[in-house]
Amino acid sequence: MAGSTSVVVAALFANGAIAILKFLGFLATGSPSMLSETYHSISDTGNQVFLLIGIRDSKRGETQSHPFGHGKSQFFYSFLVSVMLFGIAGWESAKHGYDALMHPAHGGGGEALVLAGFEIEPVLVNVAILLGAIAFESYAFLKAHAELRRQIEEYEWTGLVEAFRQTSDVTTLTAFTEDTVALTGAVLALVGIGLTEFTGNEMFDAGAALLIGILLMGFAIALAWENKRLLIGESVPVDEEQALRDIVKNDPRVVHVDHFRASYVGPEKLLVALDVSFDPELDTEELDDHITEIESELRAADDRVHFVYIEPEL
Repeated sequence: MAGSTSVVVAALFANGAIAILKFLGFLATGSPSMLSETYHSISDTGNQVFLLIGIRDSKRGETQSHPFGHGKSQFFYSFLVSVMLFGIAGWESAKHGYDALMHPAHGGGGEALVLAGFEIEPVLVNVAILLGAIAFESYAFLKAHAELRRQIEEYEWTGLVEAFRQTSDVTTLTAFTEDTVALTGAVLALVGIGLTEFTGNEMFDAGAALLIGILLMGFAIALAWENKRLLIGESVPVDEEQALRDIVKNDPRVVHVDHFRASYVGPEKLLVALDVSFDPELDTEELDDHITEIESELRAADDRVHFVYIEPEL
């Protein structure tokens, strides 16, 4: 949880500063792709706020109304990010880029700007801002990547693809994907503005704005899909479930594991419920002690196991 929080805080400060700079760049030059990038960075900043709220809310303990805690709050707020922030920002960016393509206007050229007595070409303002954005986003990206890499090593996943399919830490997943998209968007804007300056054709700048919007909307769909599987109670991957099942199955006092269910109730927080047939020679006290022992073994084998309920079968 601490790793996820530091990733989000780093991205929050980076994106807030970048959003202001990009908006100033748009005001100074009128570049369509700079406006799209402004929408992008504003949505990124709001994203981090929502994720921090989710992290805080998920730390609340179990209550009568929420017996398994509030861990799924992170899934909910991450879902809100995908729908409200990236969807809206993506649509606005794409619409602005499309309008700029259909009705070409000022795209980043024009008269030189005067700053502290020096004349500066507008394109250089945008380039400087975007290069700064790439530097900030690279820092946030590296922090998110390091946290994902730590999880990959801890849970022995094969790589990023498997981590995306199996992780329940949607906060880090969202931050990592967002930083990747942010870097890609900044590069697209840089290329579009550069080509417009080089060729004099404003369609490149407008086209970059449209592509940035499409990129954001695509990310919104992907993020919403990832959160859907956790919101509705996805089970753990088959191999991880089998490893936990084998701990119980291989116990000499267990006759048979009748039913085994393991589902996420929060980021890296599992609920495990079992129906187990035990050795009929065990008396009630021995059975209670042994159930407690199995619960401890499951928690020791996988630190994501928080709740264990074992129902002994006759």
